[in-house]
Amino acid sequence: MRWFAAMLAVAGLTLVTLSVGALVPGTAQAADRSPLPVGTHWDYQLGGARPVPASVGVVLRDRRATPVRGRYNICYVNAFQTQPDEGRFWRTRQHLILKRDGRPVVDSAWGEKLLDLRTPAKRRALAHIVGAWMSGCARAGFDAVELDNLDSFSRSRRLITPRQTKAYAALLTRRAHRSGLSVAQKNWPALDGRRIGFDFAVAEECARWHECGAYAAHYGRRVLVVEYRDRDFRRACRNQGGRLSVLRRDLTLSRTGVRRWC
Repeated sequence: MRWFAAMLAVAGLTLVTLSVGALVPGTAQAADRSPLPVGTHWDYQLGGARPVPASVGVVLRDRRATPVRGRYNICYVNAFQTQPDEGRFWRTRQHLILKRDGRPVVDSAWGEKLLDLRTPAKRRALAHIVGAWMSGCARAGFDAVELDNLDSFSRSRRLITPRQTKAYAALLTRRAHRSGLSVAQKNWPALDGRRIGFDFAVAEECARWHECGAYAAHYGRRVLVVEYRDRDFRRACRNQGGRLSVLRRDLTLSRTGVRRWC
């Protein structure tokens, strides 16, 4: 386990409390990848890298960022929608963008175009692209990957089905596991993602939407919670803070924005 070996190497500088159970893979299949540690704080740094406190054992950064030595590192990949700053990349791959009446279907909240998962050929083509990104995460030294926007089918104007989404997600989790990465489920709390290969969950605003229990039912303590409002953060700490790792961040996840733990 890359992250654990690195932690031992810097033990004189960093103290992170982990449960013994977090170091024991739950299945033989998990032996080749590192499970998410529990009993430690986590940090969500998509808006830019910033110093990591000694109490933080898990750090999530963009796939183009550098992992943090001595921590368990999660690589962010937008696997179901396009990133707003990657328009040039997708311009030559328009056949993989979901369209309705010839126009891209867009997640208006973030300005992201949905990927077209409706045929096996398109799912394979997209899995090849995203798989290459995940392989890059592994080479860079990340331990796991977060596949964002699993629930994009709910914004597809009924063009993409849950079954198509699960088929594509299964391709991605298998590819990630072959690269030695654990995989985080992000969104769609009603789905037991373990059935299609997910290993843990990143639960965004689960206290606000009363979803933390659903994620915990699937993944036990291996759930990372992030809340963006004080009242939701307080609720998460009160109801889940003794079991799950709960983080309060600002919505833009900026370098200097709010960052608190229970």
